[in-house]
Amino acid sequence: MPAENQDHGHGHGHSLDPTVVEPDPHTPPDGAGRAVRIGIGGPVGSGKTALVAALARTLADRLRLAVVTNDIYTTEDADFLRRAGVLAPDRIEAVQTGCCPHTAIRDDITANLDAVELLEERFGDLDLVLVESGGDNLTAVFSRGLVDRQIFVVDVAGGDKVPRKGGPGVTTADLLVINKVDLAPLVGADMAVMTGDAARVRGALPVVTQSLVADPTAGEVAQWVLAQVAAVRGAVV
Repeated sequence: MPAENQDHGHGHGHSLDPTVVEPDPHTPPDGAGRAVRIGIGGPVGSGKTALVAALARTLADRLRLAVVTNDIYTTEDADFLRRAGVLAPDRIEAVQTGCCPHTAIRDDITANLDAVELLEERFGDLDLVLVESGGDNLTAVFSRGLVDRQIFVVDVAGGDKVPRKGGPGVTTADLLVINKVDLAPLVGADMAVMTGDAARVRGALPVVTQSLVADPTAGEVAQWVLAQVAAVRGAVV
C-alpha cells in the first residue's frame, strides 16, 4: 500500500494515552484582516476530500474561499479537487508533507502557513481557507496557530465503536462529522450507538451525521462553517 494511503497508528513521540491533548506549541495569530481557517482531519478514507469538494461547491457563491490540501508524497487530493472543478485551480494549493500528517498540521505548521499566506497574497481578502489534513489517526488535531476551527471526520465503515474510542480528534474537534451513514446497514454499524457514544464523549460539542450521496451539498456542515466564519470575522455571511 502506498505510504500516503496508510493510516498512522503510531505516535512519533506523542503521548500514547488517547485522552491526552498535548500542549499546542504555537500561539494563535491575530484573526483581524485575514481569512478564517478551518481544518478538516480524520482517518484515511473517511471522506475528507469529498467533504471539502462538497463545501467548496456549496459555499463558493457565498464566500471568497480557497483550499490547502496535505499529502505525504503526492498532490493527489489537490489534483482530485482541480479535476472536479470545485474551484478555480489556482485557489487550491497542495502541501507535500514528506512526513506523517499530524506533523505538518500540529508540530511544524510552516508549510501549511506558507500555503495559506500564498493564497491570501494571490487573492486578497479571502473569507475562508479550508485546510485538509492527510489521513491520520484519532489523536490528530490541528494547531490553533494554523486553524481557527477544526472538523474531524470519521465514517461508519470504521465500525460503530470509533466514537467511544475517543482520542483528541473525536473528543475536542469543534465539529465531529460521522460520514457515509448510507453505508451503515451494509457494514453493520449501529447509528444509535455511534451518535450516543459521540454525544457522551463530546459533551456539548456538536456532532453531524451525513451522507454525501443523500445530500451532495453537505448542507448541515456548510451551515456550521458559515456560522464559524461569521463568528470569527464578526459579520453576517
